[in-house]
Amino acid sequence: EVQLVESGGGSVQPGGSLRLSCSASGLILSNYGVAWLRRAPGWREYWVAGMRSNGNTYYKAAVEGRFNISRDDAKNTFSLQMNSLKPDDTAVYYCAATTGSVTRDLLTDYNYWGQGTQVTVSS
Repeated sequence: EVQLVESGGGSVQPGGSLRLSCSASGLILSNYGVAWLRRAPGWREYWVAGMRSNGNTYYKAAVEGRFNISRDDAKNTFSLQMNSLKPDDTAVYYCAATTGSVTRDLLTDYNYWGQGTQVTVSS
């Protein structure tokens, strides 16, 4: 059975940093594109970052220059380094894997996704 599990969420002050990780099992991650999505309170989920299996990366404009997505296919993991965090970054963050586009907004557009990890940015 395929499973994706997020970790690394928590509470941080504005301007701080967090690193989220996603551990995948039951699939060969190198065969998939990967992405991070988030769901803020009162909103549906939105895409924030993606990386194709060839290493090409894509970012939502609101996080460009602050977030960095990376992958380690040998470990079947990928990560999201989040810097200069803002209160508007507060959300549940989800990791996802796909054989298609890595820039889709809905979790259901991906083959697999995790249960999410909470990130709270406040003073």
